[in-house]
Amino acid sequence: MSHHDETFGNVSRRALLEAGAGIAGGAVLPAFTLPAFAVGEHSPIGTWPEGSKGNTVNVAAAVPRTGTYAVQGEDELKGWQLAVEHINSGDPLLKKIAPKVANGLLGKKVNLLSADSAAKPNQAVQEIQNFINQNKIILMTGSTSSAVAVALNKFAQREKVLYVTGISGSNDTTGKDCVRYGFRQNFYGETAANAIGPVLVKAYGKGKKAAFMTPDYTYGHTVTKSVNDYLTKNGGWTQVTNQVSPLGTQDFSQYLTNIANSGADVIVNVNWGRDAVLSVQQAKQFGLTPKMQMVIPYQIPFLAKEAGPELMEGVYAATDFWWTLQDKYPLAKMFVEAFEKKYGYKPEWGANNAYMSFAIWARMVSEAGSFYPPDIIKQYEKGEKFDSTVGEVYFRKEDHQLVRPVVIVKGKAPNAMKNKEDYWDVLEVLPGAPLMQKPDAFGCNLGDYT
Repeated sequence: MSHHDETFGNVSRRALLEAGAGIAGGAVLPAFTLPAFAVGEHSPIGTWPEGSKGNTVNVAAAVPRTGTYAVQGEDELKGWQLAVEHINSGDPLLKKIAPKVANGLLGKKVNLLSADSAAKPNQAVQEIQNFINQNKIILMTGSTSSAVAVALNKFAQREKVLYVTGISGSNDTTGKDCVRYGFRQNFYGETAANAIGPVLVKAYGKGKKAAFMTPDYTYGHTVTKSVNDYLTKNGGWTQVTNQVSPLGTQDFSQYLTNIANSGADVIVNVNWGRDAVLSVQQAKQFGLTPKMQMVIPYQIPFLAKEAGPELMEGVYAATDFWWTLQDKYPLAKMFVEAFEKKYGYKPEWGANNAYMSFAIWARMVSEAGSFYPPDIIKQYEKGEKFDSTVGEVYFRKEDHQLVRPVVIVKGKAPNAMKNKEDYWDVLEVLPGAPLMQKPDAFGCNLGDYT
């Protein structure tokens, strides 16, 4: 069925007309052939209905457990595990997000499978393909790298199995690479740039020279472009150099030498995961910081812990979630307490993203009252507002991007930390809608439901 067909109940106009034409054309069709078009019947699609027939439904995460993004991947996995536990037990926090969830989803237990993607797109797709073939999964997730997110987006659309991102900061994920079967609830390059841009211009002044450090894939390039566009347009800043490095770089000396010779005032470090930790440490060893200011437009979970608060002091960053938001949002407090009780540390924003992506999916399935993928997609597309760990949020139907706030943080001085995990001060929580581009600005075309 093309998405241009009008539907009546679940029957397309074309199907009705074709059925009618058969009779009108003089063919004597016995009446019992008509129920083929009966309302409420769908053709099988993706893993539906096979995947939701038993008393357990399978979902799967392809997440980096080795490689450059492994630390962040493990954190995400914990968030998904907690969410599945909460769905199956009808936890009070989960019910605040998805009030119709009882014990499990539509009377079924949810089972989470996982595999290591190593942040490699091909590996992620291969692992998820296996889960589809062997376990008839009804939801896929994963991604700490946007290259993986974009690959899984395309794969989800082809296989007609729903996909929710874990972490993906590229504009392309809900921009030119958006799909009908994919949804993202975290912030991204453009919203990060529009949130942190004014803070940087105010803190450092106009007309500054910026050196960018960019990981060489979709996340890096789109974040750098958005941040640079904002600073040049609104602050009169100049990009004096853009040092592009491959994912998994160990030695940043050649890039840092070029930055040292560039005359930059500010280093805008877009690296992520282990790359971020090493580049921050090496910039200090090279004597570039604190002489040059370091800015991290897209904060990395565990960066302050791994690089040390000394190197993060005074550094501005944009983020999705920081645990001290528990003082502002009741659901954040419930989440932080539940996570810390289970895992023994305060959750980072990777775990928060992961938890929220599954909690929201549980909301949509339970509100739709169906595991049929187009029904769930249309529930997301209603754009209903609901409560989250960062206040009220909703999805844009045009690009499947969650409209949500961006949080600006600044690294605390070691002696200002109230406890061993008190790395960042929350400066502001900015409403999401004004930070977002128009839905079609980045070339999103969602494609078909079936």
